[in-house]
Amino acid sequence: MISIVTIEREFGAGAPAIGKALADRLGFKLWDPEITDEIARRLKCKAKAIDDHGEKLDSVFYRLMKAFMRGSFEAQIETAGLEALDADRLAQMFEQVIVEIGNSGKCVIIGRGAPWFLRDRDDAFHVFLFAPYEEKFRRVLAMGKSEAETEHLLETVDRERAAFVRKYHQKEWPSRHLYDMMLNVKHGDEIVVESVLAMIEARNRIPATMHA
Repeated sequence: MISIVTIEREFGAGAPAIGKALADRLGFKLWDPEITDEIARRLKCKAKAIDDHGEKLDSVFYRLMKAFMRGSFEAQIETAGLEALDADRLAQMFEQVIVEIGNSGKCVIIGRGAPWFLRDRDDAFHVFLFAPYEEKFRRVLAMGKSEAETEHLLETVDRERAAFVRKYHQKEWPSRHLYDMMLNVKHGDEIVVESVLAMIEARNRIPATMHA
């Protein structure tokens, strides 16, 4: 039985609303900003809004870290004290937190490398959301961003996510073989949610031994 749903996405593809709708329909807990809060707590840092001082963080490491850590709510870790952490330790911490959440069961996890960290679990269902540029532009504008900021975010966020994964996990982003479904959200959130739920229902009817 599927007890974990992970959602990876292009920036602006509507993962927060889709993730919440899926969690509500499944009766699962949604994990999005709470993941950053937990990792920030373990690093003894504060989770801060990007607008506070995102532009001050020009180191490659911090930019890549920000791209990996921030979720759909666009938050980041305040970087005080992070210089002492190497990439291996950070990767281990990300994995530890995601695995712990997965072990708790009945969860919808947005981003943060969850499809990769939980790739070997038979009870996990992995979704990737994408959309045409115009659709993503419309959705990000609806979040209250200016046109200039929207253009900048759409140009940089996914590129930095891909760079983080390539640098610290030696994988390409997105790695298509990780996902059970890849869906174009231009057809609307309701269609996406219903499609995912139908596929999960179908998966749950298949004995676990047939998934191997």
